[in-house]
Amino acid sequence: MDAALQTFIDESRELLVEMESGLLACERSTADAETINSIFRVAHTIKGSSGLFGLDEIVAFVHVVETALDRVRIGEVAMDRDFAVLLLNCKDHIQVLVDAVAAGSSLAVPHIEARCAELSGLLQKRAGSVKSIGAAKTTAPTPASSATPHATSATNAATSNWHISARFKADVLRAGMDPLAFIRYLNTFGKIHGAHVIESALPPLGEMDPETCYLGFELSFASTADEARIRSAFEFVIEDCTLAVLPPSSPITAYLEAMPEFGTNPALAGEILVRSGTLTSEEVQRALAPETVQGASAVPPDVAEAARKLAPVADVEKRAGAAERSIRVDASKLDHLITLVGELIIASASANLSARRAQNVDLQESTSRLSALVESVRDSALQLRMVKIGATFNRFQRVVNDVARELGKDIELVVSGEDTELDKTVIEKINDPLTHLVRNAIDHGIEPQALRIERGKPPTGTITLNAYHDSGSIVIEVSDDGGGLKRERILAKAIERGLVEPGKALSDKEIYALIFEPGFSTAEQVTNLSGRGVGMDVVKRNITALRGDIDIRSEEGRGTTVIVRLPLTLAIINGFQIGVGKTVFVVPLDMVDECIEFSPEAGHDYANVRGQALPFVRLRDLFKVPGAPSGRENIVVVRHAGLRAGLVVDSLLGECQTVIKPLAKVFSGVKCVSGSSILGTGEVALILDVGLLMQQVLAAANGEIQQASLHERRTA
Repeated sequence: MDAALQTFIDESRELLVEMESGLLACERSTADAETINSIFRVAHTIKGSSGLFGLDEIVAFVHVVETALDRVRIGEVAMDRDFAVLLLNCKDHIQVLVDAVAAGSSLAVPHIEARCAELSGLLQKRAGSVKSIGAAKTTAPTPASSATPHATSATNAATSNWHISARFKADVLRAGMDPLAFIRYLNTFGKIHGAHVIESALPPLGEMDPETCYLGFELSFASTADEARIRSAFEFVIEDCTLAVLPPSSPITAYLEAMPEFGTNPALAGEILVRSGTLTSEEVQRALAPETVQGASAVPPDVAEAARKLAPVADVEKRAGAAERSIRVDASKLDHLITLVGELIIASASANLSARRAQNVDLQESTSRLSALVESVRDSALQLRMVKIGATFNRFQRVVNDVARELGKDIELVVSGEDTELDKTVIEKINDPLTHLVRNAIDHGIEPQALRIERGKPPTGTITLNAYHDSGSIVIEVSDDGGGLKRERILAKAIERGLVEPGKALSDKEIYALIFEPGFSTAEQVTNLSGRGVGMDVVKRNITALRGDIDIRSEEGRGTTVIVRLPLTLAIINGFQIGVGKTVFVVPLDMVDECIEFSPEAGHDYANVRGQALPFVRLRDLFKVPGAPSGRENIVVVRHAGLRAGLVVDSLLGECQTVIKPLAKVFSGVKCVSGSSILGTGEVALILDVGLLMQQVLAAANGEIQQASLHERRTA
């Protein structure tokens, strides 16, 4: 039961995400009938599943939500923005109830019960009174209540008269399902002309169980819909009932098969068909004439029985083939698999090295094949942890909706690049920084509606989330079309706090980077969302901890774009080994453009590469590696964020699979190194942080340019 309960919790959380997405569409007035049905389906599924585990508090509350949604489905209640907001609050409370079950907490606590009562009252006030679960279960349906007419465009001259035979299972009420709700739904696309309640299974009054369903229904249904559409009305309860949908002019044998309890009494079955309005008494008499019955039984009984058995099997196989085949795996098991693959890569590298040293051709071929297989296993294992970022992006629809409503702004979230894949571990850790960036864009970026209109902008602000792959990294952009960063105000605040010396010339990029300083804020007033100078420094720290970097582009009056660049995975990468003296470094292979022979311009820290200046940094000088440079040095040209630079090294050692090992805290102050890796020899190689190296190179190049410019001015 514990495993089943955990499955219920996981599935409920996934369903609530789907429900939230649908309700947000309703609030934006972009929902259609299918969206309403999907929201109803979520509530219905959660209520039914909760009933299986005896979670009566969840069943009772979700029953009220489901009933309100059912009245929206049949057109009795309109779905407007205020109602969607109320249902979003109900979704949040269902989430609280599910989380309480996951934590093993009691649901019968005052604050939860008070919230249930408050939301239930608001729902009933909006959608009309809702009977309790108990009342719904013990009220026997009658033909009059089942056949309440509703005006519908489905009933016209081309209407067909269908017959529906339904037998609900005994436990359908215990699962939290209301048979009448599904029968009422038929009136939304047709009209129930007549109904007969089958009470043959009803026990004596003293033996009745109020939680057991004993009833069945025979219905005459007029509609232009086809059989599939009629069956879809019962899709949520299809596993808890026996259903037969018969078209007009069906043979009498089909009606008898749909009512097996009357198989030995065709006359009584015919009487029920007359009562329900499906056939007239004359049609029943003709159908039950002896010659008609004999003619209908001309099909051999064994063939008919085989056809009845094969039909449901084929239907199940068809549904199974169409269903998405997936399996739930605990994340810790995937993490353990990645760890083992990493150890396998290290062992494979050691075996390759031993084979080369032994100069055994057969052994080298075997280890080569082993390496290829290990690489395939590595790629497959990493792919298991890759998930699409779209689910993370879609969560921000609710953030934008709630925060914009709180601030009185009209903001639309536009999402692109949802199919871009990223390691699950990275996605989990990027959620909080992205949340802060989005909330910051709403509060600081998007102007009030009146100001936007005054500036000639659309009254509705736009925040855009975009993701794409670039040079072995994933780039996430958070953009807004608001007022942009105020360059002069940021600079003045930085000078006031002593972060920048007065009179020092800074580029736009350097000025915008000042907002990541701890406690830095230019907000004129503190709000519930921001203004205290806390947040952006934490965002940068979290991004840096993921071996990523963050950049800002802004244009005052036009908007701001925050660019986050992250590695695709935190576990294993393809690397390129380089040597400086006896020290080995690793550069992510995706960032390597080319390797060329080192030929610097005399007196300058840049090289001439096919007529273009390429700034470079000497790793020997940067990391203070002892010893003299080799006679022939090389430059590894790396690319990052659209920029190119060179790394001067002694030797090129070739490609490798690199298992990333984090550095201990004692090395947290070491710059330009993002991690370490174990070589086949057992030695440790440092993995270079190309982003920080690029900053070192550009800073040195800018310093050289500034010195040259100053020298020219002094000479002049």
